[in-house]
Amino acid sequence: MSKDYDYKELLHRARETLPETIHDRERFEIPDVDVLIEGKNTVFRNFAEIAEVINREGNQFLAYLLGELGRAGVIDGRRVIFKGRVAGSLIEERIKSFVNDYVLCSECGRPDTRLVKEGRIMILVCDACGAHRPVRVRKGRMREKELREGEVYELMIEDVGRKGDGIAKVGGYIIYVAGTTKGTTVKVLIQKIRGTVAFGTIARE
Repeated sequence: MSKDYDYKELLHRARETLPETIHDRERFEIPDVDVLIEGKNTVFRNFAEIAEVINREGNQFLAYLLGELGRAGVIDGRRVIFKGRVAGSLIEERIKSFVNDYVLCSECGRPDTRLVKEGRIMILVCDACGAHRPVRVRKGRMREKELREGEVYELMIEDVGRKGDGIAKVGGYIIYVAGTTKGTTVKVLIQKIRGTVAFGTIARE
């Protein structure tokens, strides 16, 4: 005589047979950036942890960040030290761009991917669904056309000019912001751009 199972028991048995990796893939989360300003340098304290979560080699990951941020930097154990002051929000934006370009599958959205070089082309291969696509290589850090008058940007004030205005640097730009102090991070409304020099004010909420 066959044994009768109720619904809850069958559901419990089915869940027990599921591999752990399914749960891990569904819960892909990038840790918040842990940044510390030390003098004139910025310490990215959980660099190695994030590299492990996105499953990418540290030197490749760092090379991307340095190019995007327009900064020099070195790996120091499990952390990275950037030359100059860099806002944590700016690092987070660049990490999201890296993940979108170099980690997430464009077909199924999973992070279960690997990079394969075919000739001079880098291919992103998805082990979850089998899709593959060329990696969109970025040109590097922010360029002139990416900074627009009338737009608001979150910036780190790195220095103070002779007239008392705060100075922020993004890509190839020097941005003067009235009413700010060194070491603060503020949202800035860009009012005027002249070549690679821009002028802004603190954005109102």
